[in-house]
Amino acid sequence: MTHATLSRTHDQRLRAMYRSAGWPCLDAIEIDLLAAGLLERVCHPAGPENLRVTDAGLQHLSTTLNRNRAALDAHEALVERVCEEQSRNGRIAYRGLTLLAKPDVSWLHLRPDVFSICNTTVEDYVEPIVFEVKVKRADLKADLKKAEKRAGYLAMSSQCYYVLAEGVGDADDVPPECGVMIASGDSIRMLRVAPKRPMKIGFGSWMALAKADRYRSLVDPAPLL
Repeated sequence: MTHATLSRTHDQRLRAMYRSAGWPCLDAIEIDLLAAGLLERVCHPAGPENLRVTDAGLQHLSTTLNRNRAALDAHEALVERVCEEQSRNGRIAYRGLTLLAKPDVSWLHLRPDVFSICNTTVEDYVEPIVFEVKVKRADLKADLKKAEKRAGYLAMSSQCYYVLAEGVGDADDVPPECGVMIASGDSIRMLRVAPKRPMKIGFGSWMALAKADRYRSLVDPAPLL
């Protein structure tokens, strides 16, 4: 097995081996890592055999960590762009906000990438919107399998959008109950408008908003007309 064909599960096991005493699991994942030269067996004359991450394994871990950091940086940069655009549109945006939603019979703790509301004193005009940001296709596909999470986002918002980095996906990938935006260059364009539903924010969500720090734009938003 080559390094290019190793999965995330292989990477997770390799990191676990690096942090542990290296006790073998004797499974297929371990065989792949040994065959790729990322792990090696260490025999002790007076004790059991254990495993050690090789120099090649350390290099693979470093490459994986740098790739993950780059993806995280790209994700946070796009979250920032969505917040900035919401602010320019006269809305109040929050990121990293944990909210409660009850799409069915049980409550869910959800953390949308961006949550925004209209800057208004009239409750009926608040129009909360959830934005889920994806910069990797694998993350988009994994997220789309979480129907309960998506139902929770719909239960807490008047509209729910997926904001996708260019090349990650298109409107056909996302269920019709959600809107789709594509981020490319310096612009975020609307690919499909999300269905809008009447929505009032519950008391618990108002308390969470009151305790949270809103996004502060570095550029003053244009005055509302």
